[in-house]
Amino acid sequence: MGDVLAGIHATWEFEPDAVLIRFERGIRAPKLFQALRERRVPHEALASVTLAPGKRGTVVLHAVPRAGADPLMEAAAGQLKEGSDPYRLVLPAERETLAEYYADELRSLLGPDRSEPAERFLVAAPEAPLQFKAYDGKAAFDGGQVSFRWFWTGASSAKWKAGDQTFSVRELSGVEWRSPDILDGYLRLLRRGGDSQPAQADHDPAAVVFGLGYGPVHESLPFAAAVLEAVRASERAVPVPVPVAAGRRDPADIADRIRHLGELHQAGLVTDEEFAAKKAELLAEL
Repeated sequence: MGDVLAGIHATWEFEPDAVLIRFERGIRAPKLFQALRERRVPHEALASVTLAPGKRGTVVLHAVPRAGADPLMEAAAGQLKEGSDPYRLVLPAERETLAEYYADELRSLLGPDRSEPAERFLVAAPEAPLQFKAYDGKAAFDGGQVSFRWFWTGASSAKWKAGDQTFSVRELSGVEWRSPDILDGYLRLLRRGGDSQPAQADHDPAAVVFGLGYGPVHESLPFAAAVLEAVRASERAVPVPVPVAAGRRDPADIADRIRHLGELHQAGLVTDEEFAAKKAELLAEL
């Protein structure tokens, strides 16, 4: 094909073996679209293509991805709102005939395995490094490790006792993302080996919680997708020892953490032994 179909908030460019979706970055475009910028979707990643009437004099061209083909949609697990679905192209109703033409063309290019789950991710996740602020901490991902740094204003005493966390993707089996648009949203890292984790995300050092504007979809979902893609890639890779570079922490940061630890101790949330041990651990990082 090689043609371009411009819709509302996105443009689809039809390549010989894929659809290149470019998202608008205007103020009215969904923030998730602005964050994604563009995505290349191979034909083999698609399960079906539909065209249906939309709202207010529009039609919707919808390319449905195969299960397991896109880490973003796998992480979302059906929680995305319709208007934030990156596989929907909304067009004015007068362009329905043109949209039907492209829908037919795409359908003819779908692979024989379109009804089967993909054996690997076929659509790339957003690239690291990525980071976002959750309610109880800052999450960062460099492509190989996920780190959680707790906020003294939001993190539970259980997380403060555990300290800041760093996880290699090789330690993980997956990611669980619960939309911030739903009550008690969170991002949880699933540890390899089936180790038990606290049921409540605010007590789990392998999770950050959303709320009050923290962890929005356009920040936390691409983050979850990138981590999930790296986890799956690590499962296929040959293990290679990775040297860990020693580093020193910011003294001001250590002082803040010791001060908050003291507040927990005075409030009776941390025992004398826990306070002494954690304080010594923090001082050792200077």
